[in-house]
Amino acid sequence: MPFISGNFPPLSRSLAFDGKICWRGRKEGFGSRRRRGNLGLGLPYSLRREREREREREREREREREREREREREMSAKAVPAPNSHGNLEGQIAQLMQCKPLSEQEVRVLCEKAKDVLMEESNVQPVKSPVTICGDIHGQFHDLAELFRIGGKLLVALKVRYPQRITILRGNHESRQITQVYGFYDECLRKYGNANVWKIFTDLFDYFPLTALVESEIFCLHGGLSPSIETLDSIRNFDRVQEVPHEGPMCDLLWSDPDDRCGWGISPRGAGYTFGQDISEQFNHTNNLKLIARAHQLVMEGYNWGHDQKVVTIFSAPNYCYRCGNMASILEVDDCKRHTFIQFEPAPRRGEPDVTRRTPDYFL
Repeated sequence: MPFISGNFPPLSRSLAFDGKICWRGRKEGFGSRRRRGNLGLGLPYSLRREREREREREREREREREREREREREMSAKAVPAPNSHGNLEGQIAQLMQCKPLSEQEVRVLCEKAKDVLMEESNVQPVKSPVTICGDIHGQFHDLAELFRIGGKLLVALKVRYPQRITILRGNHESRQITQVYGFYDECLRKYGNANVWKIFTDLFDYFPLTALVESEIFCLHGGLSPSIETLDSIRNFDRVQEVPHEGPMCDLLWSDPDDRCGWGISPRGAGYTFGQDISEQFNHTNNLKLIARAHQLVMEGYNWGHDQKVVTIFSAPNYCYRCGNMASILEVDDCKRHTFIQFEPAPRRGEPDVTRRTPDYFL
């Protein structure tokens, strides 16, 4: 409680209450016209002091409530949905399924939520059956929608909405360099007028798991094996949050291909390796695996067995590049771990995409 002293008449006591001065004179008659504060001077001093402390505490509580209201107003102004705002996500999923893009701010918020989910996932993400395993999509949106119609029910939005039901693995095209060459960067510029959305997504790509393990038996990845990797535990120890390197084990997982020749070979792609049946059999034996399920290569029937059915290639982009005439497929694994391939053709689309840009051979 503040005490104010000054050039006042002789007083028995000078007190300040809420900025008002209350006094009582020593001589009879003085102070008969008193200016009163919020407390009467007839109360004992200790009681007046306690009441003033209580008032100060109440003022502090009110200030805290005002600060809390201000924080709530700031959060509302940012228009950031709550992390578990499923209604908002459902609306975004419906919007995307109608080929209507999200705003840049919606993309930013969505990708930040996706990062939170992906950071909790392993480099070898465990997956339970039943499960549907898909291969390359390569940005063919209508075919992605057809894939969901056939095999179940858009990727980042679905991952945030159903984190335990969707697993997205990183492929060789989920990198900054490749997306600048093969269309994603240009598409972001065309739709948003700047490269912000491209940067948001390529930052998110760094968090994608590299591989998945279905029921401890089916090893899923984009590309293939690496001479630097013998066990799944070595993959689990990678620091995956980075741009795809030009070489090394992380690069190999995304770029390598199975081959009819035994042993390791130099890949014609310029990254990764080729590996023979002896390599895949040894890897499966060491890690108690029954199958390696991978993508990365165009196969005309949508899937192709290799290495005495120790390796299967799954490709989920029909009529690839809108000119290859291939089927697409997905692999369904049921509760009893039985395998079923479902093939499908290109979905109808409104108009045809621009495919005038020449596609390099290795891209096929």
